[in-house]
Amino acid sequence: MQQQRIRRTEAPSADRADNPGGPGGPGRFRVAWRAAHAPVSGVSRRTRLLAYAVPFTVLPSSLWRLPAAFDAGIGIGERLYVVFLSVFSEAVAFTAIGLIARWGEVVPGWVPFVRGRRIPPAAVLVPAALGATALTLLWTVLSAFTEIMGTTIRGDALPKDFPSEAGGWEAASYYVCYTPLVLWGPLLAVLTVAYGKRRLGARG
Repeated sequence: MQQQRIRRTEAPSADRADNPGGPGGPGRFRVAWRAAHAPVSGVSRRTRLLAYAVPFTVLPSSLWRLPAAFDAGIGIGERLYVVFLSVFSEAVAFTAIGLIARWGEVVPGWVPFVRGRRIPPAAVLVPAALGATALTLLWTVLSAFTEIMGTTIRGDALPKDFPSEAGGWEAASYYVCYTPLVLWGPLLAVLTVAYGKRRLGARG
């Protein structure tokens, strides 16, 4: 009886250690975070690291952009646009994790009506391939070309207040934060090929 009472008194403390803060607390967030990033069987360590790297190729430019939202010379609409663009860019970059995680193969449980269903490979491969192609053309090819030529994407001369034309720390921070975007498209392409081989190979 005494041992049973000890076990009963220890159980709540163990629960608090596993889930500090109670329901919806930091413990629950950590569980969700790990589940979202956990690779499925068959994903190599190299592929996993490449997937984890994708959001970090976008993060510097998203952070660099945010101070513009507090510029006194712009309106509320422009402020919201800058914040939305940074958040949206990170959200899109995070979808690369789905190419190695379970939620990229099975609909997560929080999605109504279709939860738990297997996702057809084509439903992931087509948008991922299109996205990798578009990002590679935009950031790896076109942006690099226009930077070398000193023009905008439309072929116009860069304005004098463009960050790369400012010189000093402003230009340096711009290059440091935007250069990683060159890797976004190629990394996504590698992950897309690996996803296709794993899913289609498993079906075969």
